Amino acid sequence: MISKPQFEPVSLGDLVDATPATPPQRTTLNGRVVRVVPLDPSAHAGSLFESSCGEENEGLWRYLFEGPFSSRTAFDIHLKQKADSQDPLFFTILDQPSGDAVGYAAYMRIEPTHRVIEVGSILYTPRLQRTIGATEAMYLMARHVFEDLRYRRYEWKCNALNAPSRSAALRLGFTFEGIFRQHMIIKGRNRDTAWFSMLDSEWPKRKVAFERWLDPSNFDANGQQKVSLSAMHREVERQVSQP
Repeated sequence: MISKPQFEPVSLGDLVDATPATPPQRTTLNGRVVRVVPLDPSAHAGSLFESSCGEENEGLWRYLFEGPFSSRTAFDIHLKQKADSQDPLFFTILDQPSGDAVGYAAYMRIEPTHRVIEVGSILYTPRLQRTIGATEAMYLMARHVFEDLRYRRYEWKCNALNAPSRSAALRLGFTFEGIFRQHMIIKGRNRDTAWFSMLDSEWPKRKVAFERWLDPSNFDANGQQKVSLSAMHREVERQVSQP
């Protein structure tokens, strides 16, 4: 008697809610020290140009797709193109007390069907770099993605040579996934791309760490942090994993 062949059961992946996510719109996200608002060249170009252009700021553009800009006219044209774009969808980061534009960032590679979205094209002027507002802006954008728009996966990508961006991704709670070799040609040069992600299942823990870090009690009278965000992430992970 010939026995019938035995077949291993085929795995097709977990069933998930296939309802598409909501595409991001031009909305305002309010924080304690910054606001994230739709990019408006007429209102934001002056402050952004003054704080990001000039020989002393050329390093800000080193790993971006464009720039630096030698004239206000060229910068204004470029900023208008960004404002008109739907994907990437650009937002300006405003300093709350002054209302000055101190940076911008975009939602991009927007895929509502698969519920995947990326944050990128980030420009932080010196006034925003290494401040509470720099972190709060990324918190506000991540919270909006997961809680309001219902995305499953939030991505961060950067030039593999961009060590500060790679460090920032890890500090913010993204997970490194690998290097896409010869992924792009940017400004005539090869770009290997480092990929990072944050998942909806991870967001509740990331949110706790963000909010503990952002709490005013975490800063001394000089505005210096008492506990780092990386340490906050580790502490939340440890607390969750305890029986």
